[in-house]
Amino acid sequence: MLSLEGRTAIVTGGGQGIGRAVALALGKAGANVALTSRRCAMLDPIVQELETMGREALKFCADVSNGDAVQEMVDQTIAAWGKIDILVNNAAVTKDTLAMRMKNADWEAVLKTNLDGTFYCTRAVLPSMVKQRWGRIINIASVVAQAGNVGQVNYVASKAGIIGLTKAVAAEVARRNITVNAVSPGFIATPMTDVLSADIKEKILSVIPVGRMGTDAEVAHGVLFLASPEASYITGHVLNINGGMYMA
Repeated sequence: MLSLEGRTAIVTGGGQGIGRAVALALGKAGANVALTSRRCAMLDPIVQELETMGREALKFCADVSNGDAVQEMVDQTIAAWGKIDILVNNAAVTKDTLAMRMKNADWEAVLKTNLDGTFYCTRAVLPSMVKQRWGRIINIASVVAQAGNVGQVNYVASKAGIIGLTKAVAAEVARRNITVNAVSPGFIATPMTDVLSADIKEKILSVIPVGRMGTDAEVAHGVLFLASPEASYITGHVLNINGGMYMA
């Protein structure tokens, strides 16, 4: 099993779905985990699970679209644990509609959380990682960033931006023994996809070669690998976890 004993991690959007699965996977591998969510009560059972494993856990009611709040969260994590080894930028929102009907507020809200939030968190943890000359940053992108999707121009743009951000930061910090990678999930069975109608789910399944949606645990396994010492020669990479829906 991949070991993260002695490591510390921050997982944004850790209250459910992929974020929850990632936090628990990192904890099982030995890491102490700080979790963020705008719905703080959702973090309580996950904190309890991590503590039952014997891990330390912190929770923050932080909105990653607020750069000052992000910096405060990172400062408090470093004050508690002395360092940050791993950052998983998972927090995201959707506000779907066709481009010609999209309001400015819906465009700005999605870009602010998904893309700006990823930047704010990355910028905040880098001094700690540079100082210790070790770090792992894993950004959660999406298959739609690579393939496009009707009615999600804001979400697609934000996730495509994350892929570009990943490559740029990877190039900046590679010589400091910090890797920066993205995981690009396809359609994953989470609360975000649970609300889709049966017709839409059927259409989605028809274009997934393996014939099913993925699980949050399968995404978490990919994140865990990229966070591990075994992935030390992988940076600037986009790991597709999509059942063959998009191949490139």
